[in-house]
Amino acid sequence: MTKLHLNAFLMGVGHHEASWRLPESDPYASWDVEHFQNLARIAERGKLDSVFLADSPVLMGDPGRRPGGKLEPTILLTALAGVTEHIGLIATASTSYNEPYNLARRFASLDHVSHGRAGWNIVTTAGADAARNFGLDDVPLHRERYERAAEFVEVSIRLWDSWADDAIRADKQAGVHADAAKVRPIDHRGRFFRVDGPLNVPRSPQGHPLLVQAGSSEDGRQFAARYAEAVFTAQQTLAEAQAFYQDLKKRAADLGRDPAAVKILPGIVPVIGDTEAEARELDAELDRLISPEYAKRQLEERFGLTLELDEPLPANLPSEDEIEGAKSRYTLIVDLARRENLTVRQLIGRLGGGRGHRTFAGTPVQVADAIEDWSKNGAADGFNIMPAVLPSGLEAFVGKVVPILQERGLFRTEYEGATLREHYGLPRPGVAR
Repeated sequence: MTKLHLNAFLMGVGHHEASWRLPESDPYASWDVEHFQNLARIAERGKLDSVFLADSPVLMGDPGRRPGGKLEPTILLTALAGVTEHIGLIATASTSYNEPYNLARRFASLDHVSHGRAGWNIVTTAGADAARNFGLDDVPLHRERYERAAEFVEVSIRLWDSWADDAIRADKQAGVHADAAKVRPIDHRGRFFRVDGPLNVPRSPQGHPLLVQAGSSEDGRQFAARYAEAVFTAQQTLAEAQAFYQDLKKRAADLGRDPAAVKILPGIVPVIGDTEAEARELDAELDRLISPEYAKRQLEERFGLTLELDEPLPANLPSEDEIEGAKSRYTLIVDLARRENLTVRQLIGRLGGGRGHRTFAGTPVQVADAIEDWSKNGAADGFNIMPAVLPSGLEAFVGKVVPILQERGLFRTEYEGATLREHYGLPRPGVAR
């Protein structure tokens, strides 16, 4: 049986927006390296494939309402590499507000520092607030962002391949450190970038970091089918997850790729209790701590309309084609509200735990059942685990759910490889010359 892939998505003191208000939570943890080192060690104890840090080049949300600010993820992951030995280390970085040379160098460096455990979550970054931090008046058009991202990734791959695997000879007697003929410029001239190369970092242990993608729009799916080796996605129902899974695997096959080499990991926000009643009480406690007026303002910014807490979403919402932001998440939220006939207040409660990802409150066995159900029914190759509260939610998942998955033969009991690519069952890419 093919084993599941499990990634721990680390976000402050938890994915629920009110998690910081619990008595157990440290409101300063979001910029405490020791907090994240502890989380990485917990995830590694559970033999998880990887940990993941999201990022955006903008202050997200209202810092008066919840902890704001994030440490730069590749720097933080370097600190996590020093206290772990096996677990993969994935960071988000934007193709809209970086340059290929600097970013390729950063991820190659992380791969060297971690001995082959680096991964890059490729995002194009929606939102005019981020654009205005980089001298732009508004966010670039959605399709243009993805066109830039494609060229960005192509340039990065060529930079990682600008050193041959055997370029370094380190021949002291002959006085030759590297074979200069095996370190080559890339001389890229494209629509968005001009990059001479070569990279100033030798080829890293994995060759290329694991390439991850998280967009589910039409452009995002096609980009993932071409480049992604793991896909973080959000679906609310088994049918939606199956449709996404089948669609993306087919797109990859149509582009000549092995569909099995594209691992699809839906997000799940587990709220775990020893009994179902205990889990539901924790879930309800978190929801009671949500500030509805603040959450309503966030939705109003997303939809561009004034909303009423105890009314459903208006009928005259823009279509996905009419917005340039996060298209797939916009559609997911609207579909959820329409399908379940939710008021804005009820929708806020449903989104509070995972911003549109599937939330599930239950016992360890029930959480394991939910994971097994989707994985055995063509909806997932694994899961992006998003604990509502950290560190307690990750400790509960590792200590109580992982052993059940292991007993069922669904998850590893020991690490079998040394690199992140090996954890995901993916080959090391050769040098393209």
